[in-house]
Amino acid sequence: MRKLANSELQRKSISEFQAAEKSDLIVILDNIRSLNNIGSVFRTADAFLIAKVYLCGITATPPHKDIHKTALGATDAVAWEYRPDIHSLIEELQKQQIQVWAVEQADQATLLSNFSPQKKQTYALIFGNEVKGVQQSAIDLCDGVLEIPQWGTKHSLNISVSAGVTLWDLSSKLNAHKS
Repeated sequence: MRKLANSELQRKSISEFQAAEKSDLIVILDNIRSLNNIGSVFRTADAFLIAKVYLCGITATPPHKDIHKTALGATDAVAWEYRPDIHSLIEELQKQQIQVWAVEQADQATLLSNFSPQKKQTYALIFGNEVKGVQQSAIDLCDGVLEIPQWGTKHSLNISVSAGVTLWDLSSKLNAHKS
């Protein structure tokens, strides 16, 4: 087995990425404090052809050197938009028949491992503040809550890790529908 060189990875150019068919997934970052987390989520969004990233509340927006440090240019490829208020965004997306789900620990949450996304249904996933998580007032508006099962002594994951786990899982399940 031989590690592939970067030139062998068949990466898309920015214009090829923008023209490519996107997944049925949207990411909403609400009140994310760490610019490195924001950049990391952009990079993950690029990897899984995420349709769009919404940045809400205190979440910083590109261009910023600390976002760029972890995004590595993904902010130039992935569509994004800033919205000051997550509540009006949730309602707007739902009017477009987009299901909005929080990624959080909550009673009656659906474990990510048990969730089966419907094909041809667009999902917007909310990832919340590093300390406080997704606001209860936003959860109250959501169509559901996804929870990543955890078995250790800590009861939380870094937001960029949560996004990576969730987007990989849902992308894998949605791509299985296409086969």
